[in-house]
Amino acid sequence: MPPLLRLLRPHQWAKNALAFVGLLAAHRWGDVAAWLAAVQMFLALSLVASAVYVLNDALDVDSDRQDPDKRERPLASGSVSIRAGLALIPLLLGLAIGVSWQLPQPAQWALATYASGALIYNLGIKRALWLDVVLLAVLYAMRVIAGALAAAIEPSPWLVGFSLFVFVSLASLKRYAELVRSAHDQLPGRAYRRGDGGIVAAFGIAAGVSATVVLALYVNGSDVTGMYQQPQVLWALAPIVLTWLARMWTLAHRGEMPGDPVLYALRDRGSWLAALALLGCVGLAT
Repeated sequence: MPPLLRLLRPHQWAKNALAFVGLLAAHRWGDVAAWLAAVQMFLALSLVASAVYVLNDALDVDSDRQDPDKRERPLASGSVSIRAGLALIPLLLGLAIGVSWQLPQPAQWALATYASGALIYNLGIKRALWLDVVLLAVLYAMRVIAGALAAAIEPSPWLVGFSLFVFVSLASLKRYAELVRSAHDQLPGRAYRRGDGGIVAAFGIAAGVSATVVLALYVNGSDVTGMYQQPQVLWALAPIVLTWLARMWTLAHRGEMPGDPVLYALRDRGSWLAALALLGCVGLAT
């Protein structure tokens, strides 16, 4: 891609597909208006995310130049000037406001909360021990919440709880993978040291197990019986999620997890098989 387009990291927009999770979980599959609203939120989240990525690259130029992968980013490599990059930020945010202008007010507040959290993260929290992981997880969960609110769906407490735990696990996995692959005693621009790998892994794995417990409790709850004809089939969801998380953590431990685990999962055959198994279970239960 041209450097200016690569600066926006359009491949990262795939993460914003989380905006459709609430719609699918609520079984609003045939609601065209809800889908259109969720698509608007997807676009708004993508524009905000690109603005944040540009700001992040501008703030992290020095540390990115020390990283074997990040030094090829447009601002770190010099293929795009910092001034040109910063000029894109207000344009992207203005487009995000325009796209989300007609969405329900709660959805707009959720989008504003996501943007504020992402800004706070880049202005300092990303260098704070563990606060960065927790805020990253909250930002992932906010994508789910914002998409549901855009479609006029009240997010389920079960969905919010599961999202928070699973994304804490994946955010911890991101840091752990960076520690395993880093040649430095301390991650550039982060508060983690090489010796912290054990505690990061323990915390992240515990969060993943907690996510599967929340999922199992949901399956056993009264909310499920009204939505599914064969709810007992949903008991297969927890072991599928647990197996997938265990596999991802094992790959990271081997040093085979390059970059962001969410983006890795989108290209990973095992992750696609797990996703198909989850969808199959939901289909059978429905």
